[in-house]
Amino acid sequence: MPKAKGKTRRQKFGYNVNRKRLNRNARRKAAPRIECSHIRHAWDHAKSVRQNLAEMGLAMDPNKAVPLRKRKVKAMEVDGDERPKELVRKPYVLSDLEAEASLPEKKGNTLSRDLIDYVRYMVENHGEDYKAMARDEKNYYQDTPKQIRNKINVYKRFYPAEWQTFIDSLQKNRMEVE
Repeated sequence: MPKAKGKTRRQKFGYNVNRKRLNRNARRKAAPRIECSHIRHAWDHAKSVRQNLAEMGLAMDPNKAVPLRKRKVKAMEVDGDERPKELVRKPYVLSDLEAEASLPEKKGNTLSRDLIDYVRYMVENHGEDYKAMARDEKNYYQDTPKQIRNKINVYKRFYPAEWQTFIDSLQKNRMEVE
């Protein structure tokens, strides 16, 4: 059902609204989310980025934090323009970041379960005979002998301890059969 004619008021410009403050507050609210939880929890939204990072002991500009030595030093020049160090009020942020960085990196890449089973099956049944592996009926992707050899080498590289126990168990089985 349409609105009655003359019932809608047109929007008037709000002269008493401070547009500069309105835009600044909108920009602050739309600021990007800080991914690092240590920095995010210590962040003070009332302060600037430079002030926040200085309080945490972090550098805003790495080029200014670690100045390069000048190659030519004039004889009359004296280094008297050193800035005073900013006070680190939140050292726990820096210590948390260092502790997190010193943790050993997780090994993110692994082989698929199918590839592991495939390699184990081929080595179990054919040993080192790559041509026989290439003719095997379980070679669904029709890998060439070289491709199969490379897959086995990748498995050896990713899981050396597991590979060694697998080979030792195969040796035991062959000894028991004979």
